[in-house]
Amino acid sequence: MSCSLSTHVLDTAAGKPAAGVPVELRLGDDLVAAVETDADGRARLADDLGAGSYTLAFSPPSPFFRRVELTVELEDGHYHVPLLVSPFGCTSYRGS
Repeated sequence: MSCSLSTHVLDTAAGKPAAGVPVELRLGDDLVAAVETDADGRARLADDLGAGSYTLAFSPPSPFFRRVELTVELEDGHYHVPLLVSPFGCTSYRGS
């Protein structure tokens, strides 16, 4: 069984992708990946992950939301987890 994970961070206040956002992926206490989003706000975190419960942590460009953490359960296949953030709110969803 193999999983992969990518993300996309959008600054909804500015109406554009958020470049240079630090993103960490952890399995328990182990750091699996640490990346920054590219100019289009996208990042590929890992390929060939094992199934399990992973924590995805973002440090977005928001004066209020300094760190956003999501715990996701990965099984077989590719997962895309976008983050939409502004000074007033943040949300995520399972993308494709």
